[in-house]
Amino acid sequence: MKTNELPIEQLSRILKILSEPNRLRILCSMGLECVPVSAIIAKTGLSQTNVSFHLRVMREAGIVKGEKNGAFVFYCLYDYSIIDLLKNLADWGNSNKQLVDKAQA
Repeated sequence: MKTNELPIEQLSRILKILSEPNRLRILCSMGLECVPVSAIIAKTGLSQTNVSFHLRVMREAGIVKGEKNGAFVFYCLYDYSIIDLLKNLADWGNSNKQLVDKAQA
């Protein structure tokens, strides 16, 4: 796919959602498992209200999905390839640290 054929608006919306640090913390805490909100809270240290808010945003964007299991809702990644995408992005950032540091200045 050529750069000028990328769905720019769609990518922009996804990157905006993923640019929030707490959402990245939540995604990384979930890994490849379906987990209840209580596990996400324990792993991230975020409040229940904060976790629920961010899960709703990501659920509405199609990044995570909730599955009812008894009295609990377990959250899973809608598509596990997002973990690979985040790892690749982190690797790119690490290999281009000077550029990333310059962008933060």
